[in-house]
Amino acid sequence: MKIGFLVFVAVALLAFLCSPNAVYGIRFVIDREECFSHDVKYEGDTIHVSFVVIKADSTWHNSHEGVDLVVKGPTGDQIQDFRDKISEKFEFVAHQKGIHRFCFSNKSPYYETVDFDVHESHFTYYDQHAKDEHFNPLLEQISKLEEALYNIQFEQHWLEAQTERQAIVNEAMSKRAVHKAFYESAALIGASVLQVYLLRRLFERKLGMSRV
Repeated sequence: MKIGFLVFVAVALLAFLCSPNAVYGIRFVIDREECFSHDVKYEGDTIHVSFVVIKADSTWHNSHEGVDLVVKGPTGDQIQDFRDKISEKFEFVAHQKGIHRFCFSNKSPYYETVDFDVHESHFTYYDQHAKDEHFNPLLEQISKLEEALYNIQFEQHWLEAQTERQAIVNEAMSKRAVHKAFYESAALIGASVLQVYLLRRLFERKLGMSRV
């Protein structure tokens, strides 16, 4: 029983590694608009999508405005519409197979670096491919485990992008805090020097008047 379970896990992992339906993730820099396409192979599949605005091409800007994303189906019908989002994760059921378009828009004056991820979930039923009542459940369990592994990979990718963005935001905030402290210290020193200079001039003037 234990050997059979190990064989089952090994076959599932092999199917996961060799399957062409791996998680599709890219990172790109957007100026104004960027569009990507994903070919949905089967009607009724669930499409998992996530994106994170990692950073902006500016030290003093943290992408608070976000980006817009419009998802359209093969016939041009609008499926999803997000506005001013820094991060989003969602899913939808593809009612038609074919090319689906994902168009990002950037209204910020800065270049934005975006991490974008798409995964198509397709569960295969093996009832028509094999008649062995003991073999069919094994194949279905392998398919379910494969899909679970893809979902874990998809979730991990999104969390890693979120963590990277937060690290960049924290670093930028630290730099701004250091710069602010430096400028405040410089202003305080300048005010102190000016105050000493004015007091010295005042004493010199009073001393000159007393001598007269």
